[in-house]
Amino acid sequence: MSGSLNISAATVEPGLITLPWDHPLEAWPDELITALPKGISRHIVRFAQLENLVVAIKETTEEMARGEFDMLKQLQRANIPCVEPAAVVTGRSNPAGEELPAALITRHLKFSMPFRALYSTTLRPETLRRLIDALALLLVRLHNVGFFWGDVSLSNTLFVRDAGSFAAYLVDAETGRLYPTITDGQRAHDLEIARINIAGELMDLQAGGRMDERIDPVAISDRIMAAYDSLWHELNDPELVDESELWRIQKRVERLNDLGFDIEELEIKTDANGTKVRIEPKVVDAGHHARRLLRLTGLDTEENQARRLLNDLDQYAARVSLPNLDEEVVAHLWLTRVFEPVVRSIPDNLEHKLEPAEVFHQVLEHRWYKSEQEKRDVPLNEAVRSYVETVLVNRRDEEILLNAPTEAITMPTMIWRDSDSRWGDGEIPPRGPDEPERDWRDLV
Repeated sequence: MSGSLNISAATVEPGLITLPWDHPLEAWPDELITALPKGISRHIVRFAQLENLVVAIKETTEEMARGEFDMLKQLQRANIPCVEPAAVVTGRSNPAGEELPAALITRHLKFSMPFRALYSTTLRPETLRRLIDALALLLVRLHNVGFFWGDVSLSNTLFVRDAGSFAAYLVDAETGRLYPTITDGQRAHDLEIARINIAGELMDLQAGGRMDERIDPVAISDRIMAAYDSLWHELNDPELVDESELWRIQKRVERLNDLGFDIEELEIKTDANGTKVRIEPKVVDAGHHARRLLRLTGLDTEENQARRLLNDLDQYAARVSLPNLDEEVVAHLWLTRVFEPVVRSIPDNLEHKLEPAEVFHQVLEHRWYKSEQEKRDVPLNEAVRSYVETVLVNRRDEEILLNAPTEAITMPTMIWRDSDSRWGDGEIPPRGPDEPERDWRDLV
């Protein structure tokens, strides 16, 4: 290889060295390229399979590659949903000694999809609404840490399914700037960019016959303004409360939690007369439910998935009614007796269709609809089998090997057991007539 190649990596990835950096990215052989859906980009972007991961490679200038790499690292430290930077490659040249562009390498976000890969033939209004709401939430989070994006669009965002909704991740920070605080003018400018870009993207889909005819591109693009505005003010506006209405403090906290945010600090001030207090969420962060689920079970999920799983966990706790057990113990019982058996019931050749938390959420949804349809309480193991046979098998693969051939499906035998009894449907194994009462620790 000609020239002096330099790879500045965040982590050690030996496979990066073996890639053909002395050739333009668009000329790389097909056997190195992984067929994954990608959005529109002004740069050449390809996906490459290394030994243990898939990376996205973007050709750009050295200054822009290093700037975006550093920006993504800062956003990661601020807990902003974004792609993970892996390396910057500079000093590239072809065998004739001609200079080639620098490259920014990011890790592929598993189970993520660009905007244009989220529909097969026609984009439906309900799906589009959820995408806009997810992008609005991401933009609020970015602005709260002082980030001005400068190129907000659906195409510059990756979406991950999150319990029937979507979680949005920033994928292109090339035009972004990070400030100590962001001004109202900068926020308004980002929103106007978002409104114009979204309208243009939707008009493009409409012209190609790929969007539901009921959708008005301009009206939908305006939705991000309303969604952003309500969330921004809920998170950042101070509130004056009479001493006789201090319950409103808790209501404000609950509203923020319901929006997926947690509060680190509340600033409460009394006025000169001592009759009012001022409430201001000084530091807020997304992920209230996700953090609780992670703390209780070790499951690292998206926020809406966590909300749904915690709801099932709480129902399980009420159902088993074991006295004197703290929350962590009940959560462990739910994890080992409900969540994990469902995940293990997915056949090996279908396990890459969706991530485990999303599968569990969809099983619960399927069980609810099946119970309503059949006017009976469908057992969980029956719902799992029905979901696999009628729903999951027909889903396209959203993991890395999107084009893998479909194999014959062998349904697993879903028998969940403890050491001495058959059980199912998320229940504690029953005690036999001659069996001594068991301590809860025997069940863990």
